[in-house]
Amino acid sequence: MTTEKIEKTVLRSPLGILATATATHGTGRSESEANADIPLPRLPGFVESAFSPLAYEVSRQCLTERPGDGARTAVALATLMGDTTTADLASRRMVSGRVHNPLLFMQATANAVLGYTSQEFGITGQTFSLSTLDDPVAELLAMADLLLEDPELDRVLVLGVELGGGERLAAAYRELADSGRPVPDLPAIAGLAAAVLLGRPGSEAPVSVRSAEAFDADDTGAAGHPGSIQGLFDLAAAHRRLLRDGGSHLLVTEPRSPAFMLTAGTEARNETENHAHQ
Repeated sequence: MTTEKIEKTVLRSPLGILATATATHGTGRSESEANADIPLPRLPGFVESAFSPLAYEVSRQCLTERPGDGARTAVALATLMGDTTTADLASRRMVSGRVHNPLLFMQATANAVLGYTSQEFGITGQTFSLSTLDDPVAELLAMADLLLEDPELDRVLVLGVELGGGERLAAAYRELADSGRPVPDLPAIAGLAAAVLLGRPGSEAPVSVRSAEAFDADDTGAAGHPGSIQGLFDLAAAHRRLLRDGGSHLLVTEPRSPAFMLTAGTEARNETENHAHQ
């Protein structure tokens, strides 16, 4: 079996990484991961699920580390199926004949937490919620690249949220079984979130990210499960390492997916100057 090379150019121009953040809750897969779990912040109007608290927490970390003009900031969130914890809970209550709780309105959770975050940090730029079966890194970076072509925007906060197994997720992955993609092994109560605050490369964003020509052609490489945000965790880890050590890092999130080159230091600033003269 051969792996086809994807010719798609995801980023038309380099992006600058201003800040990154990750958060986990209830993963329980190892002692170190359990120790890294955050106490979920209590958000008014949000109950039961880790989805909104995790989304808010990683957004808060980025926006607090790098405050900026909310009127010139946009936000994009990627999640495969949204807040399935709340959806499952609402379904169980309905089937059992219990009175519906209006706070269990899972259809609006993603947009609601973006609205809450925007209000807390004075963000008035566009907000988007995306759903993708593929690696969300490419989708989110491409969205940020497009949005930053708007002269009225300086920054885009992108984030991904992934919840552990539940009734809806199990059903969805049964439907996807023929695709050969693996099923996530997160516990049912687990949640993951990661965020990246992006602008254009420069002194305020000493690490840049651009589309790379290289692709992972290893047929034995296992594809991530649909909607996995592991690529965002990998990007955040590479960003921290480059800030500390400098250099560059090739980020390949999935076989047959576009790769990205992260670069620290002088080269990142040169990319901004080159883009400005195009």
